[in-house]
Amino acid sequence: MSDYPFPPTLRLLRWTVHGTFAILLVIALAGVAGKGRPALVLGGVLLGALYAAGIVIEGRLPHFGGTTHLRLGRVWLVLTTAGWAALALAAPQFVWLAFPLFFAHLHLLPLAVALPGVAALTVAAVLAAAWHEGRLTAALVVGPTIGAAVATLMAMVYKALHAESEERRLLIDDLVRTRGKLLQAEGDAVRLAERERLAREIHDTLAQGMSSIILLLRAARRDLADDLPAAERRITEAADAAKENLEEARNFVRALAPPALQQASLAAALHRISDSAVAGTPVRARFEISGTPAPLPADYDATLLRIAQGALGNVSRHSGAGHAGVTLTYLDDVVMLDVYDDGRGFDPGGATGFGLRAMRERVSALGGSLTVESAPGEGTAVVATLPLPPRESAS
Repeated sequence: MSDYPFPPTLRLLRWTVHGTFAILLVIALAGVAGKGRPALVLGGVLLGALYAAGIVIEGRLPHFGGTTHLRLGRVWLVLTTAGWAALALAAPQFVWLAFPLFFAHLHLLPLAVALPGVAALTVAAVLAAAWHEGRLTAALVVGPTIGAAVATLMAMVYKALHAESEERRLLIDDLVRTRGKLLQAEGDAVRLAERERLAREIHDTLAQGMSSIILLLRAARRDLADDLPAAERRITEAADAAKENLEEARNFVRALAPPALQQASLAAALHRISDSAVAGTPVRARFEISGTPAPLPADYDATLLRIAQGALGNVSRHSGAGHAGVTLTYLDDVVMLDVYDDGRGFDPGGATGFGLRAMRERVSALGGSLTVESAPGEGTAVVATLPLPPRESAS
């Protein structure tokens, strides 16, 4: 059985039992080796190897209680007990190895079977010791009996702690699942609230504005024949209302996904704006991709696209450059957007415009950074770096 899901107290108890067996076995091997009995030394070593194999099996099969694990454990218990009995009959030094075996019986067998097994082991230990002593004394009876009683109590405490630990683990797993469901429900609630907010906004702005435009145009139609100045005023008011609605629509578009990304990938959108942003100017633009493209969250795509649009807009309006380039680079843990030109450059320390500040805010909102490298007469490079979000591991 592996250490999971046991807390440190249970792990300490388990390894204390294993350590006790190892110490008692070493003492027994030293005793029989001192008496010149190599066959018993070999038998003790084999018993230790069998016990160690049980620990290995215990660690390789984490789901204790499963049929396969329990069957292997009980086979191991029978073999270990038989090996101990043979050695205990051959030499008194091995009798006291019964103590850690008490724990093994209580651990691997149901209590109704384990208690008689512990009693049988106790009797066997007493008889083996009496066999070697040539007589039965109170000390030979009291020692193994007390050891069996202590082992039984400790094993029962161990089982109680194990049950409590397993219950706690199941509770934690349930809490983790519940938290995941709550996060998903919270996300659904946020999306629903956003849809409701947009519905309210559209109803209170665009829908109302369209209704006003319809009413104004109907009134203008009625006035065309009888009152031309009034009709012109109505048409002017309708045009003003249409302009306001257009601005509202643009605000909605800015708040949602950029139109350039609705039907195309980030790379395709960057390639397109690299040409369109400098159209009608002497600037020649080039777009490149470095690394292996990976899908990015929608807010990453939107941020990188907006930064490229802003930077290329500055190139076309202010740089006086002949060449510009846009490079999208995918690394192991970051994605980088590099917009550079060979124009007149400027002093970044003295830049106070809204464009660069907006770029920094967009990148900062995603935990990234924006670097501007430029000097008068040496061109400009704007580099946005965003950390890649962690990928979900396959289940």
